[in-house]
Amino acid sequence: MKVGLEIGEFAWQGGPTQMAQTLADIARTGDEAGYSLIGVGDHLWQGPHAGGPTAPELECFTTLAVIAAHTRRCLLGPVVAGVHFRAPALLAKTITTLDVLSAGRAMLGVGVGWYEDETQGMGIAFPPLSDRYAMLEETVQICLRLWAGEQGDERPYDGAHYQLQRPLNVPQNLTRPHPPIMIAGGGEKKTLPLVARYADLCNFYPGPDLPDKLDVLRGLCAAEGRDYDSIEKTVIFPFDVSGGTGELTEQLRALAAQGVDTAIGIIMGPDPVKQVEIIGEKVIPDVADA
Repeated sequence: MKVGLEIGEFAWQGGPTQMAQTLADIARTGDEAGYSLIGVGDHLWQGPHAGGPTAPELECFTTLAVIAAHTRRCLLGPVVAGVHFRAPALLAKTITTLDVLSAGRAMLGVGVGWYEDETQGMGIAFPPLSDRYAMLEETVQICLRLWAGEQGDERPYDGAHYQLQRPLNVPQNLTRPHPPIMIAGGGEKKTLPLVARYADLCNFYPGPDLPDKLDVLRGLCAAEGRDYDSIEKTVIFPFDVSGGTGELTEQLRALAAQGVDTAIGIIMGPDPVKQVEIIGEKVIPDVADA
């Protein structure tokens, strides 16, 4: 099993004046410890699970650019970008830029979003859920169109929500045929069919229904003619090692036995570097063979 991390909050020791150094330390420590992925949530406000709107929150892609400058091997990406925040072509260009500047280490995590208070507070449109699902599929289609060939498939794109006269992307990604696409969520009627159709990675919360979700995905892949094993199965949840690492290690090994390939730990607390170090020293080696 591989282990990744997502930076879950920014209420770090030292406050804003030390944020750049703390972020650099997280990035270097995680990269050297063997984390497969470093991800950042895509929000303008902190979520209610981590202090709410008045808690610190850094913008996703600026943060990823800084992480890229302090790492050499791990995959980098939003976990996950909300389709309502950006025009698809801008999202595709942003991922391409991250891929080029990180020497081919970008991935696109994308989903329909959920934080309505955030968008209303910041003056950003938050369409109904059914529209956001349609926007999600069109966004992935447009990204794939822009990432095709040497400079994009330049034929016009005419969707219900987005229209592009000339999908042109120069320079093109270093990662070929394109940066891996993660579609997040476990909805069996809309999300998992999109995973089976387009995604290189899926992303779930672990729970008692996880085996059933994976079985549904297996069937959808068969219907799409996709190789189920070609999709990397990931889960995401907070990693707590305050009482030691044994319980987390057992949990990850159990998830691996269910068919999970990668566990992404949400790193919380005022001293994230120490948590990243402990997990890197104790947990990653203990689950590497799972």
